[in-house]
Amino acid sequence: MRILITAAGSHGDVAPYTGLGVRLAEAGHQVALATHRSYAEPVAQCGLEFRPLPGDPRAGGEPARGKGAMLRRAGQFVGELGRGIAEVAGPGTDLLLLSTSTAPLGWHVAEATGTASAGVYLQPVEPTGEFGPVVGGARSLGRWGNRAAGRAALGVVDRLHRDAVAELRTRLGLPPLSGSAMRRRLAREQWPVLHGFSSALVRRPADWRPGLDVVGNWWPTGQGDLPDEVEEFLAAGPAPVFVGFGSMGAGQGERLSRLAAEALRAAGRRGVVQAGWAGLAVDSADVLTVDRLDHAALFPRMAAVVHHAGAGTAAAALRAGAPSVPVPVTADQPFWARRLTAVGAAVAPVPFAELTAERLAAAIRRAVEDPSHREAAAAAAARMAKEDGAGRVADLVAALLRRAGG
Repeated sequence: MRILITAAGSHGDVAPYTGLGVRLAEAGHQVALATHRSYAEPVAQCGLEFRPLPGDPRAGGEPARGKGAMLRRAGQFVGELGRGIAEVAGPGTDLLLLSTSTAPLGWHVAEATGTASAGVYLQPVEPTGEFGPVVGGARSLGRWGNRAAGRAALGVVDRLHRDAVAELRTRLGLPPLSGSAMRRRLAREQWPVLHGFSSALVRRPADWRPGLDVVGNWWPTGQGDLPDEVEEFLAAGPAPVFVGFGSMGAGQGERLSRLAAEALRAAGRRGVVQAGWAGLAVDSADVLTVDRLDHAALFPRMAAVVHHAGAGTAAAALRAGAPSVPVPVTADQPFWARRLTAVGAAVAPVPFAELTAERLAAAIRRAVEDPSHREAAAAAAARMAKEDGAGRVADLVAALLRRAGG
């Protein structure tokens, strides 16, 4: 099949689809990944066709201030994104695989082109009584409250996309249809959604409809061995603590660098600090500052991992069997932080807004010195090793191909 995967957002929202795309290509399919231009190089490096989508979270410009300004900017982004998906999903595509962020627009493109589609989500956004909405960090409200809050969260998404969907359907020659009406249609059709996270963190809710499955992570394509500089640092002393905030903390590099250095020193630990979008940099004999490295190669060598609890980084730490110190910032990060803590693989989350050197040092000490956290992470890692998330997607594609008579 000629498959187009669409993904939008930060590095953690896009990178897993490189591994998924490679697996589908190995199964004999023609695979393209449509995403922002800043990811063109890693997409091409893993042998996939790159197709550009508008918008780029790394682009410069003043941050939007105030709720109204943020909503206007978000509305502009989704409008551009919808037009972009329509342009890249032209004739010749047999299957559209839609991420959480591109699905509310991609559904309409699939309808207009008659292209088969499926969801490949990194977050469990379908309402359930078992936990509250992933985005927003709300704690459990009980079974009825969780489902009501989950439906309300999807309502917010539909309102955000309302104008973009209306414009897109007009552009595609489709009659008007709201986001909520489209969701109901997809539910009736049991539209398939495969969720690329581990049941070691989130089991499939028992009240989900048929067609929604948790299959296990699809991992980013690796970058190979660690650089010599990193290997030399690791060999020069005890296992260090990793500190990184991924795409979070932009503009706070100086403060976060100072905080990380003080916390590591107070905890008595060497450190590997990842620059990330904030631009962290620590000048110390006991701390090595690095750029982007393969988490699969680095995290198993760490005494603990301090991270922002993005879905990909949280999963990578768990896969490595390393105890976590989650410092969630926004969006789905509080959800993943709580899940790590619930399975015993992490200390209690330290919210980014409340982060101090003293709190971080205390959390690092607990993560490293209490063996239960590493034991729980190792148990989860063993379970994750038995999952084949990308293989499950390949199985779905094969089933769709047989159904189409290919």
